[in-house]
Amino acid sequence: MAEPVLPVDRARRVRLVVLDVDGVLTDGGVYMGATERGESVELKRFEITDQLGIKMMVWSGLHVVMVSGRVSATNRLRARELDIPCYEGPGGHKLPILEGLHEAYAVGWDETATVCDDLADLPVFRRAGLAVAVANAVPEVQALAHWSTARGGGAGAVREFAEALLRARGVWEKMVEQYCREREGVRTT
Repeated sequence: MAEPVLPVDRARRVRLVVLDVDGVLTDGGVYMGATERGESVELKRFEITDQLGIKMMVWSGLHVVMVSGRVSATNRLRARELDIPCYEGPGGHKLPILEGLHEAYAVGWDETATVCDDLADLPVFRRAGLAVAVANAVPEVQALAHWSTARGGGAGAVREFAEALLRARGVWEKMVEQYCREREGVRTT
């Protein structure tokens, strides 16, 4: 069962943050349709407050990536907007992606945080140094979590995690102050 407070010892080791997409950055819903010309259209709702949390993790020096078990142009579009990499493991095959990321970033499992919600995430979740379940994660994920968010996927869970992680690392207040300072001189007319 997850601890009520994010484990500081685990949080301080994190160098790589892996975010699942569907059910974590979104509420898990996918709107699908087609144009009159038959072109596929896929829409997802992303929680905007997660964006600043992701940016603050990056600004603090962490590697942050999106890893999805679905191939989705919508995922890649959101990743470009966030300016973070997006990797897709069709059919939920995420373990080879993470092994490649560990090599690329020279980090180990003990330095990896994963934020997940469903069964496809279990192979990476079991290995993560900091395994985080969103509030609406399936019981199997919740049972293995080192920490769980109070918010559900697509409802600010990633922002909640980012704040908890940065607080545990002792840099949250610094990141907030930096964010505010950078915006104090901007005036609108």
